[in-house]
Amino acid sequence: MLDLRPNCELCDRDLPPDAAEARICSYECTYCADCAENVLHNVCPTCGGNFLPRPIRPRRNHREGKALGLGHHPAATRRHHSPWSAAQIAEMVDRLASIAPDQR
Repeated sequence: MLDLRPNCELCDRDLPPDAAEARICSYECTYCADCAENVLHNVCPTCGGNFLPRPIRPRRNHREGKALGLGHHPAATRRHHSPWSAAQIAEMVDRLASIAPDQR
């Protein structure tokens, strides 16, 4: 199950569970759409993978007999911050941005 991290790991913008602008990589690193597109250029500074919109977890359970939705599986509250310096991020982005995600 996705962690649904509460913030952009670069600019610290709040990204609540229903944020359409949240982007994640395959390791769940989480960034806002602006940072993912305009700063990171679709390159995760941790793994080098790409970003996709983070799915929105439904607020409530829509299936009888199932424990689903935010009421049963709330979003994470611990904020994450990228461990990489601006120089390290720039180096990764410069090296990988021109390579298609499926070729990285």
